[in-house]
Amino acid sequence: MVRGTTKSGDDERVEHSGGIQASLSGRYATALFELARDENKLDKVGASLATLKQALADSDDLKRLVGSPLVSRAEASKVVAGLVKPLKLDPLTAKFLGVIAENRRLGALGLIIRDFNTLSARHRGETSAQVITAHPLDSGQMAALTARLKSIVGSEVAVDATVDPNILGGLIVRLGSRQIDGSIRTKLNALATAMKG
Repeated sequence: MVRGTTKSGDDERVEHSGGIQASLSGRYATALFELARDENKLDKVGASLATLKQALADSDDLKRLVGSPLVSRAEASKVVAGLVKPLKLDPLTAKFLGVIAENRRLGALGLIIRDFNTLSARHRGETSAQVITAHPLDSGQMAALTARLKSIVGSEVAVDATVDPNILGGLIVRLGSRQIDGSIRTKLNALATAMKG
C-alpha cells in the first residue's frame, strides 16, 4: 500500500510502501532515507551510495568481503572505516555503514542501496526502474533508455542500472511489479524449451 506524501505545516513526510518496509534491507534503507531527508542530505547520501555501489561492482574483493558471513564485526568495521576517505563518503553514510557492519548486515548493502534509491525516486516524484544489462551502458544509451522509459510510464524515471554478464546481452527492466525481460539468456532458454517439445 502506497500512502503518498502528506504535509503538516513546514514538515513534509513521505510514507513508504509496506513492500519496502517489510524487508530487512527496506527497513535499513528507510531509516537512512528518513535521516538524510530530515537533515537535508538526500543528495549527498545518494551520491555516496552511488560511489559505494560502483566500488562494489568494480572490486571482487570488496564484494566477497561484504557478502562473507565469516568476517567478524571488528574486521567489517575496520574495512568500512577504511573506505570512507578513499571513496569520499559523506559523514552520514559513513556512520550508517558502521552501524550495518556492527549489526553484521553488510551482505544486504546492495539491496539497501537499491531500496534507498527507490525511496529517493518516490520522494522526487519519479518512478524507479531497475535495469540489468550484460555490459555497462554509455551516457548516450542511458539517456535514450531513460527517455524511452519516461515515455512508457508518463513521468520522470530514476534508472538504477546494474551489470550482470550472465544475461549475455540485451536487458532486463523492472518497473514496480512489471518486468520486461529482453535478455539473450532468456531468449535462448525459451528457444531450448521450444526445441524440446
